[in-house]
Amino acid sequence: MHTLPRLFAAPEGAYRTRREFLTRAGCGFGMLALADLLRAEEKRSEDPLAPRKPHFEGKTKAVIWLFMNGGPSHVDTWDHKPELEKRDGQELKGFDPNTGFFNGQVGPLMKSPFKFAKHGQCGKMVSDLFPHMAKHVDKMAFIHSLWSDSNNHSPALFKMNTGMARMGHPCVGSWVTYGLGSESRSLPAFCVMYDTLGRGIPKGHALNWGAGFLPTVFQGTAFKPQGEPIDNLSRPKDITEERQRNQLDLLARLNRKGAENHPGEPDWAARVESYELAYRMQMAAPEVLDLSKETAETKRLYGLDNPKATHFAKQCLTARRLVEKGVRFVQIYSGGMENDLSWDGHNNIAKNHGGFAQETDQPIAALLEDLQRRGLLESTLVIWGGEFGRLPIVQKGNAGRDHNPHAITFWLAGGGAKGGVSYGASDEIGFKAAENRVSINDFHATVLHLLGLDHKKLTYRHNGRDFRLTDVAGTVVKDILA
Repeated sequence: MHTLPRLFAAPEGAYRTRREFLTRAGCGFGMLALADLLRAEEKRSEDPLAPRKPHFEGKTKAVIWLFMNGGPSHVDTWDHKPELEKRDGQELKGFDPNTGFFNGQVGPLMKSPFKFAKHGQCGKMVSDLFPHMAKHVDKMAFIHSLWSDSNNHSPALFKMNTGMARMGHPCVGSWVTYGLGSESRSLPAFCVMYDTLGRGIPKGHALNWGAGFLPTVFQGTAFKPQGEPIDNLSRPKDITEERQRNQLDLLARLNRKGAENHPGEPDWAARVESYELAYRMQMAAPEVLDLSKETAETKRLYGLDNPKATHFAKQCLTARRLVEKGVRFVQIYSGGMENDLSWDGHNNIAKNHGGFAQETDQPIAALLEDLQRRGLLESTLVIWGGEFGRLPIVQKGNAGRDHNPHAITFWLAGGGAKGGVSYGASDEIGFKAAENRVSINDFHATVLHLLGLDHKKLTYRHNGRDFRLTDVAGTVVKDILA
């Protein structure tokens, strides 16, 4: 118990604690307010994933974040640069070789090996990497002036996912589920899928979808890349439903007793909820994850019959089924860990990006079309992007491009994002964000805004400070809102 500071000092022995002061001072009205706050906190801890009202009416109910792991090149995908083609082979004067990761392999400017053409009513210039997604540009809001401050994968991944370039902070999905809870009571509020072809997990591993200092109940549930997506999804044959229910009731009583003995420790409530959620998932998850019930036409639309795209197609289709059942946040990572196994195009950008585009283009386009025809796109925000962009110069000797944190392109579709618009711009060769620069804090503030959350009000008290996803910055990019 804390003693009163001198500011509230009373005659000796009158008030020994803050709580006693609130009880007796001002006819006890202070204690009434404290009791109300404690009841609210207790209610939240009893059911941390219960649906909650947003700060205001948002247009987004769920998010599907398509994370192109490794850093896709903006100048080879969505950010057309005619000037870069004109200056192909020229030196970039004044270039700092430490901008990228391999400062000893700095070459001249390199034009894109891909052809660009206009698409949609908006006339968006799109690389021929994406013939399927190009058909949906009128649904997309492009941000061409996003920038970061790290040229290394792990801190850049943390920055994009958590707003901080260091580990230990909650990711966007955790903040969203903390703020809004879950519409589904039988599935995780926040699901993550990564590479299923044995190419590894994103650098930084599970910290990319971790809850940081938030209660652990808000962390992402990662699906296993091989076999059953979630461990122990099926009840052991020798355990009846009644016996399992009795075991869970006993565990709940023991954990609640522990919580009483350790007040202020939110992980006790998270532990109780995790057991209960696991029990409910055994009933609901197998049906949601069973893609065999989809029509043949839907499977072809996503590309389940396309050998290059089958793995990512399954994940995109699963994401649609999850949000359809009330899951709040889904994140899918394209690509694995090392250079050639992800969008990290150091070696032969044409081959690297060409391969990953073949894996993702059809499934992502199908996801947008499927969400729209089911009436889900209006309430589902789809996000595409990676941890940084690529340099407009060639990585000497490799025909690839090095990391570029100074210019990144993202697009958003559905969920209140304005279709067919492009916001901001990189410079004429795509080296740096130049017009209407958008920080990652701004980007996160915009995503939260679409969900009906005020990024300045979504806070969590940790180590004596109210933390938020956007730290002490962030402005909503209103020009991309419908």
